Order: sequence, then structure tokens, then C-alpha cells
Amino acid sequence: MDQRIQYTQTEDGLSIAYSEMGEGPPLIYLPNPPISNLELELQLTGFGDFINELAKHFRLIRYDSRAAGLSDRSLENYSIDGLLLDLRAVVKATDLDSFSMIAPSNGTPTAISYAASEPDRVSRLAIINGWVRDGDWASSPELKSLRGMFDQDWKTYTETYARVALGWESDQAPKYAALIRESTSPDAIREWTARGRRMDASDLLGKVQCPTLVLATRNFGLLEPDVSRRIASGIPKAQLVLLEEDEHIHTGKSEPMLAAIKEFLGAGETADSAEPRGRFQTILFTDVEGSTALTERLGDAKARELLREHERITREALKEHGGSEVKTMGDGFMASFSSATGALECAVALQKAFAERNSSLRSQGSPLRPGSGQASTGSGRTDEIRIRIGLNAGEPIAEDDPGGRADLFGTAVNMAARIAAQAEGGEILASNVVRELVAGKGFLFNDRGEAELRGFEDPVRVYEVRWGDRG
Repeated sequence: MDQRIQYTQTEDGLSIAYSEMGEGPPLIYLPNPPISNLELELQLTGFGDFINELAKHFRLIRYDSRAAGLSDRSLENYSIDGLLLDLRAVVKATDLDSFSMIAPSNGTPTAISYAASEPDRVSRLAIINGWVRDGDWASSPELKSLRGMFDQDWKTYTETYARVALGWESDQAPKYAALIRESTSPDAIREWTARGRRMDASDLLGKVQCPTLVLATRNFGLLEPDVSRRIASGIPKAQLVLLEEDEHIHTGKSEPMLAAIKEFLGAGETADSAEPRGRFQTILFTDVEGSTALTERLGDAKARELLREHERITREALKEHGGSEVKTMGDGFMASFSSATGALECAVALQKAFAERNSSLRSQGSPLRPGSGQASTGSGRTDEIRIRIGLNAGEPIAEDDPGGRADLFGTAVNMAARIAAQAEGGEILASNVVRELVAGKGFLFNDRGEAELRGFEDPVRVYEVRWGDRG
């Protein structure tokens, strides 16, 4: 399919090349700075087929970012702000009010920043092997080994980079290496490494309001899949799809990726009509320890009064930390979070709130046990509330219950409930996936070893969150 290449000007005076292909709902495919070339990319078998297929269903708009491809090769303002100027210029030139976006790896920080700042314009966002902060990308051991090579041997660098990105056996790697050499320069890569990569859009994830599809290729040579999982957990309406290691745009084996994107974007429909079927979420369960014994000690009325206090404190914490109440089970809650960090912060806040409440009660002196004539001993006051909390993350199944209320089901939910049942009052237990999602966020964990969970064939490793050490 033919593309129409045109030029537009950014606010800081650079010429940006952009192209249009096909008809239908507007879809912007962001560049992958510092590597992009509107003409040469279509000559790559895998990528060309991928783009042509999208153009059958959408008004597909692509562009070369500053310092790359057919655009102005100036290295001025090579930053997130400059790259946003490129995107805004293309949106203005194509006269778009609302559109979807696809962001490949290095285009993700720009896409996240734009979607967070223009919620009324971006209807859907698909991310392919994305990252949002320099530390995510720099963690790849393959990439670390390539640093400095372009100063010594530019051609060898491009050949090696292409094979790391696409796979050592890929027949597309030599063509991709040639595209790199035509699209950019050692100076541009050096500038990108020094300035452009110093981007951090992680704080903006929670502000992205549009449905988002996060695609991650397993064993992708330039990025760890956990990075994509953290992105998916941070965006409220995100879903995560993991692809096999050879399923990549440039390998010629992109059918599963393409099918997921087309379904998500609603190929053949309006972009606003297709809803994602699921999204990556962190599930939190709370349970009041000894609730049955509590009723026996205090009686129905007093026990219900304490449970209402539990509900009030829990709902306040959910509201403060961005949690959604799925349902309450009388003496416990099930809640979901788009962010694993938010879920753990909520869990810590809950335990601290109940600990402070109980401590305040103890300072007032112990009441008598009803009908006993003796003060309570052992477990503390009869009106203390101690809760256990369990967390897990995954893609639950969303369905409406018979009353028409949204509920969550599936393995991710069941495991969270089973983990909560392993906890003692005052404890927070989490699965390994939750621990990995909040790596570097300042949480402290104790490894509790493998636990046999009812309904799960294999043991599950469980971690205790040391909430008393946080804040």
C-alpha cells in the first residue's frame, strides 16, 4: 500500500516527516527513537507486512522523530519535551480530535506523557515492549555489553544490536542493521543515551485514562518482561499480553501481536466501541481475625458495631490509595488496584490504622469480658480489631453477579484469597509477582517459604511485608 509522505513544523522550528496510509479510524504509530525511517521500514518484510495490515483497517499515521529518518537531523532539545513537540505537530497537521496510538519500545515515554496530558484525545493506547524510565532499559545485560561499541565500530554495533533485538538467527537482522545506519548516527545515539534516555514517565502511569494494551515479548533481548508487567499494573485500564520470544514486529512472526492489537483497537469498528476483555490488576483480600469468636464474646450488636468500624477504616484506605471495592464478605473485603504499589501502600495503611486504633484502646484500660467479671487477657481487649491481608496480581475474569454488580474471578483472585488465609492478624502476605512488581519502591519483605494453598497443585512462595519498617 502506498504511503503519502509530508512535512510539518514543530513549535521549536524543526521539520518532521510524517506519512498516511489507509482509511478508517485514525491511528498514530509512534517512532522508536533514535531509529526510524518512514521509507526503509516498509522494505523490511516483517515490519512492512505489519504496517500494511494495520493500514487495511485504520487511517494509519506514522512519523520520524527529530534526529531520525527523513525528519530534521538536529539534536536540539532531544528530550521528552522535544519528542512531545514532534507528536503534537503531527496531530495538528493531520487535524485529529481523537485517535488511538501504538508505541514501540522507545516511543513509550512519549506516548504515556501525551496520553496523561491529553486524556480527551487518546481513545486507546497499545504499547509494544515498552519502558518508562531509564533504569528499565539499562537493566538489560545485552544492552550493557553494547555500550561504547558505536564509538569503535559503527557497523559492528548496528549488526550486533539488530541480532540482540531480533534474535541471532533472524534473517531480518542484516536489513534492520542497515536501516539503523540509514536512520540515525553515532552522535544521535550518543545524545539519546546521554539526554533522551533520562526520561521517567513512571509517575504518569496512573494518569493514563484510556484503555491500554501492554504487549511483552518473552525473552526479548533488550528488555525484561517484568518491565511491561509494572507498566500494566500502573495504568488503571490496562491489560497485559505476553508473547512468545520470536513473536516480534521485525521477525516476520508478528501474527499473534497483530491479532491482539486489532482486537483491542476494534479493527472494522469505531475505535471507541471495542472494550478490552481483561486487565492486569493487583487483588487485595482482608479478613478480620477471629470474627466468629468476636461475636461469641461481644454479642451480635457489639460485634456488628466493630465490623462497621472495620468497614469504615477499610473504605477510607481504599479511597485514599486508588483501590476499587469489589465486594465485602461481612468480616472482610476484596478489592482491586491498577497499581501494585498502591495496593501495598493501602495494605500498610490499613495495618497501621488498626494498630493505632488498638493501641489507643489499650491505653484506656481493658474492659471486662461480657458475663465473666474478669478483664480480657491474652489476645488483648475484646474490642480490638486485627486483620490479615493477602495480595496477588494477575488478569482476573470480570463478570457481573446475579445482582448486576461487577465481580472478579479466576486464578489470580483465588490465590490472593488463599494467601490471605495464611496470614495471622496484623500480617500482610504477598505473592512473588507482587514483590517483583514493587521492586525498588522501598518495601521490605521476609521470605516465608513455599506454602501449600488449597486448590493449587504446586506450592506457592509467599512473602511477608514488613509494614512496621515503612514510614
